[in-house]
Amino acid sequence: MRTTFLVIASASIVLGAVDVRAQAVASALSPLDMRVACGPPASLVRPNALVPHILGSQDTVPRAVFHEHDMLVVDSGLASGVQLGQQFFVRRQNTFGTAFGENALTARTLGWLRIVAVNQTTAIGAVEHICDAVMSGDYLEPFVAPSVPADAESTEVVGEPDFSALARVVSGPEDRRGVANGDLMLIDAGADRGVTPGTRLAIYRDVQRPGMPLSVVGDAVVVTTGPTVSVARVTKTRDAVQMGDYVVVRK
Repeated sequence: MRTTFLVIASASIVLGAVDVRAQAVASALSPLDMRVACGPPASLVRPNALVPHILGSQDTVPRAVFHEHDMLVVDSGLASGVQLGQQFFVRRQNTFGTAFGENALTARTLGWLRIVAVNQTTAIGAVEHICDAVMSGDYLEPFVAPSVPADAESTEVVGEPDFSALARVVSGPEDRRGVANGDLMLIDAGADRGVTPGTRLAIYRDVQRPGMPLSVVGDAVVVTTGPTVSVARVTKTRDAVQMGDYVVVRK
């Protein structure tokens, strides 16, 4: 009981300082940076059982959904490597299958928090930004501010499509099958195939009619790259981008 009390008391002391830091982080991110930070991670790796999870809120009334500036109890502490002042993304694994099967399940980013108090086994996190509803059971991953290419909002078409290696659209936001102009999408090509932030992409669709070539759908630019997948922003479309559409690097 005494240990728990010390954690709660410490959290109340540093809350004011956390609000100031949260405002500084938010002001440093552009609107597109915020969208990318709230987007899916550039990874299909599922979290292991040992990652920190949200237990609930430090509140007198139990709640199922948590909001900005809430104080959340985390089920990991110093013994698990959680440190005072550390920032974490709050994420949830999507549970619906995609056209690529269960091994292509993505995650959604719900927001991020900062650790404001910690003991050996638990911690308190102050929510700094909400992207979507945070709930008990959501897991934490270390926060890394996005580094979005300067021309990520440009609609200029640069380079010619290189059809020697085709990739596919894995999913849209929140595992949606369709992606609109300006939306983020996940593609199954990453650093392993030479894709980097700023890489320009052409999007095509197989209309599945004998003798017909691939149909042009639009263009995109990579904003975040992982080892085997990347997050790209659709910059121009003639039709909604769909899960399974082809993407081709422009060179």
